[in-house]
Amino acid sequence: MGPVNWLAVFLAANLAVAIGIVWHGVIFGTGKPLLAGADPAGRRPPQSYAISLVVMLLAAAMLGHNYARLGADKLALKPWLYWMQSGGLAIAFVVPAVALGYLRTGADRRFIAVDCGYWLVAYLAMGTVFWALR
Repeated sequence: MGPVNWLAVFLAANLAVAIGIVWHGVIFGTGKPLLAGADPAGRRPPQSYAISLVVMLLAAAMLGHNYARLGADKLALKPWLYWMQSGGLAIAFVVPAVALGYLRTGADRRFIAVDCGYWLVAYLAMGTVFWALR
């Protein structure tokens, strides 16, 4: 097993959060931004940058560990593995979990599609960071 690229882990996590801010704000304007401000009563919701970043750091660390297990030699020969790993995790685990969670609450199907799309794009972007910093 090779070393985990920790710089890529931190940059990938920050990129995923930045994509979420733009995705749910400017692009789709879902009304449920990734980072919400205080409510009218002045209470801070749990959707803070720090919490979002911690979640994405866990995901990026998992990807970093996967890439380290594959090894630099194999990734150099097969660079598409960056996106197969990141996209595969998103499609096989994250997107179904997010979708099922929303379906249980009766959420709007458009919002479910937008949010699941975000997770797929975020994971693919994280894979791209690891590829760029190989």
